[in-house]
Amino acid sequence: MTDKVEKSENEWMGLLNPEQFRVCRLKGTERPFTGKYNNEKTLGTYACVCCGQELFDSDTKFDSGTGWPSFWQPISDDRVATEGDVTLGMARTEVLCSRCDAHLGHVFDDGPQPTGQRYCLNSISLKLKPRE
Repeated sequence: MTDKVEKSENEWMGLLNPEQFRVCRLKGTERPFTGKYNNEKTLGTYACVCCGQELFDSDTKFDSGTGWPSFWQPISDDRVATEGDVTLGMARTEVLCSRCDAHLGHVFDDGPQPTGQRYCLNSISLKLKPRE
């Protein structure tokens, strides 16, 4: 993992658009089926929109039918962090960028094999870097 990225709230506000800030820094979410990567088929790497750390490869992306881009594993376990989330009256596991603590989405145990994981992410928290 690369060095931790730490910025003030004002610095993040200057770098991100209002919706990116709401989702990534204030732990919001996009409405299902509205994110630009939900149906994306381009091969490449999905990076954190806040710090650019590469997080997920398109080879692990799948159609979960949930309305958010879903992956069955990160590029490496050290690229993401998780923590408990009990907002909205339910227990979930939040997924964060390990480098800058951006909120990415949630992970669930109902994904495909080989991991059985479904990393259900907000498109707005990601930036696709297409393969050349």
